[in-house]
Amino acid sequence: MKSLLIHAAATCLLATPALAEEIQPTWQSLAENYHVPEWFQDGKIGVWAHWGIPSSIDENRPNDGSHYGRRMYGANEGESGGQLKMTEKLAKFHAKRYGPPSEFGYEKLVPLFKGENWDPDALVTFFKDNGARFVMPVATHHDNFDMYDSIHPWNSAKMGPKRDTLKEWKQAATKHGLKFGVSTHLYWSPAFFKTARQYQKPGTLAWKLFSMDYDPKGYPKQDSWNQHWYDRCWDVIEKYDPDMFNVDSPFPRVGAGKGLGVKLFTDYLRRDLKENGGKQSVVISFKDGSKDRSAYTYNMERGSSGEIQAEPWMWATDISGGWFYRKEARNRMSISIMIANAIDAISKNGVVMMNVALRGDGTLPENQAAYLTAFGEVLKTNAEGIYGTRPWKVYGEGPLKVKTGRQGENNKAYSQQDIRFTQKDGKLYVFVLATPTKDIAIETLKAGGLLEKEIANITMLGSDESIQWKRDSSGLKIDLPKSITEQPVTGFRITYQ
Repeated sequence: MKSLLIHAAATCLLATPALAEEIQPTWQSLAENYHVPEWFQDGKIGVWAHWGIPSSIDENRPNDGSHYGRRMYGANEGESGGQLKMTEKLAKFHAKRYGPPSEFGYEKLVPLFKGENWDPDALVTFFKDNGARFVMPVATHHDNFDMYDSIHPWNSAKMGPKRDTLKEWKQAATKHGLKFGVSTHLYWSPAFFKTARQYQKPGTLAWKLFSMDYDPKGYPKQDSWNQHWYDRCWDVIEKYDPDMFNVDSPFPRVGAGKGLGVKLFTDYLRRDLKENGGKQSVVISFKDGSKDRSAYTYNMERGSSGEIQAEPWMWATDISGGWFYRKEARNRMSISIMIANAIDAISKNGVVMMNVALRGDGTLPENQAAYLTAFGEVLKTNAEGIYGTRPWKVYGEGPLKVKTGRQGENNKAYSQQDIRFTQKDGKLYVFVLATPTKDIAIETLKAGGLLEKEIANITMLGSDESIQWKRDSSGLKIDLPKSITEQPVTGFRITYQ
């Protein structure tokens, strides 16, 4: 209940526009002035897209953990266990497939990335048709290669596909009415290529790709690196005016790097407020959960929440099984579990962001498309209880419990006892997170319990069947509908007298 009151108070503050000049480059100031825009909370569903040089490397390569660029040069100091084995296997593969890194470095993989069949308009159309309300491509991954026409010489407009992919993604998103976000993972790059440095020569173009001007260990404290990072991020903001800016942590801390991390966020917010008459329209997200979460939108990547969060948050998951495309990569999470996890996140004030990994030619693999299509069918049937909704008094009930935090998303199957709630326009929505095979019992909605109002009617979403139900002190019982389908989630609308 406390979390809902906090959320309600934050929502009320939206009525008071902030003055851009009042926002200072501190977390406290951001917390006082950052308010998540309604389009993000209402839209609920987005698609993240990892696409770049790794997408075109031999699709039959061994598992690289989406870090081919660093593993091909051998192990980093301190690497051990399964990570070390993965790196050693990958390095041997690269030497055999392409040649030793001294002769065939990462920079020579760039021409393999052509994107010859990439059709952003068709992809965004597909995403929208299957429920997405925003799209967020990766602007720069750890490998320091920009997927746009940037101030950095290693970019997709000048090399590889020779296309400004961010520009084309945004054009497609705008055409189809989707919000446009970008994700940058640039801050990792000096350390990412640490083992590649032995092969680089001063003054070469490759020198810049491998961030050779920056200390691979001490770069977070180097003013020169932090300014470089800030300038490239701001270049994206100025050129593409994204609705959402996601930073893959870490980034410059307040006590180091001139505080340019929080400055980037505040400058981005101030820019937005100035352009929109004091009303915030952008979303700022990153993965450092230690900060005051009212200052930004927390990206709980590959994680979950065990409770309703006071602030809207992002459940970012990867349906490709590898972030970047690899033929044998498979998502350990089944389609039905992924969909149920999404509803679970939404019931807890979350927004769903599903990553797709395009092939090097720019096409979407069929196994990933199947996830989006299946989710799209569920969304078409249950859209009323998902888009524009907010959490109820409690998220739901049931035996399956998920923990709060990153890197711990649920892979266990739900049962029909697992129930989730949302609310909108004076109606309560109930979702059963597995196909029911018997009457549905919901203890939370018992007479005299949390639902203080009297129920007038219950309708199964997507069906005209008359639903039979009974409510008493033990709970609400919904008779098993005759028109029940095999969809992973079944939704009901409850109206009040």
